[in-house]
Amino acid sequence: MSSSTKDVRRLTVADLAKMRADGQRIAMLTAYDFPTARLLDEAGIPILLVGDSVGTNMLGYDSESRVTMADMLHHVAAVVRGTSHALVVADMPFLSYATPDEAIENAGRFIQEAGAQAVKVEGGVRTARVVEALTRAGIAVMGHIGWTPQAKEALGGKVRVQGKTADRARSLLADALAIQEAGAFSIVLELLPEQLAGAITERLRIATIGIGAGPLCSGQVQIITDILGTADWQPKHARTYANLRATILDAATRYAADVAAGTFPGPAETVRIDDAVLDEVLGRSDQDRGSSPAAAGGIPLDRDL
Repeated sequence: MSSSTKDVRRLTVADLAKMRADGQRIAMLTAYDFPTARLLDEAGIPILLVGDSVGTNMLGYDSESRVTMADMLHHVAAVVRGTSHALVVADMPFLSYATPDEAIENAGRFIQEAGAQAVKVEGGVRTARVVEALTRAGIAVMGHIGWTPQAKEALGGKVRVQGKTADRARSLLADALAIQEAGAFSIVLELLPEQLAGAITERLRIATIGIGAGPLCSGQVQIITDILGTADWQPKHARTYANLRATILDAATRYAADVAAGTFPGPAETVRIDDAVLDEVLGRSDQDRGSSPAAAGGIPLDRDL
C-alpha cells in the first residue's frame, strides 16, 4: 500500500453523503481478499462491498444462498485488513437477518469481529423493519432492491430486469422509499431500466448505487471478477477493463514449461552456501567436492511458502 493511502483516514457514511450532495459519482467494487482489497484501496475506490457473491465467484458454490456467516466473516475481516481508506460494507448472507433480533446479532459480528463499517441487506418494504432496527442499534445499512440474488427463486429463478411493468415499477419505488425512511445511508439498484433507476434516484435523499441500472444513479458497483476478466461468464451490464484470465493462464503455462525444461529456478532465483561450509558439514575433502553438483551463484530467497 502506498504511503499516501496509509496517511488517509477511513471514509465514513457522512463522506459518502457529501459526495452525493456534491454531485460526485461514487465507485464501488466487490472485494473478497486481502491483496485485492489492498490494491483497490490504493486505487482510491471509496466503497468496497464484500458481497455474498464471494460464494459463486471465489468459493465454488452454485448459489449465493449457500454462503454462511462464517464464510462472510472470514472474507470481510481479510478485506478490512487490506484497507485503510475505503468504507467496507459486509453483505448479510441469506437468512442471517430474518428477524430484527437476528439481524442485530449478526450485523454486530460484522462490525465487532470483522471490522466492517456497514452492512448490506436485500429487500424493500418487507425488510424495512430490519433496516430500522439495525440503524437504531447504531449500525450503518446499505439497502438493495430490484434483482436480489438471495430471493432468486421467489423472483422466478432466472436473472432478469425488474420493474418493466407499471405495477412492478411502483412497487420498487415504494421499496426504495421504505428503505430510505428506515434509515439506510444508500441503496443498491440492481437490474432496473435506466429511466426507473433515474426516477428513484431523483426522489431519494440517499445515494443510489446501480448495477445494470444505467448511468443515472449516484454511483455504480461492479463485481471485481467481471471488470478484471477472470469470470467464466460476462453479464451484459459489465465492462471488462483487463484480461487477467489470459494473463494468468499464460503465466502458469510458461512457469510449468520452465520447470519441465529445468530452466526454473535459475541463477537469479537460487541461493548458495559457501563451499567450505558445505564441505565441513558433509565431511568432504577437496577431491570429493569435484564429484558433487555445483550450484550457480544467486540471490537469497526472501519469501516463505
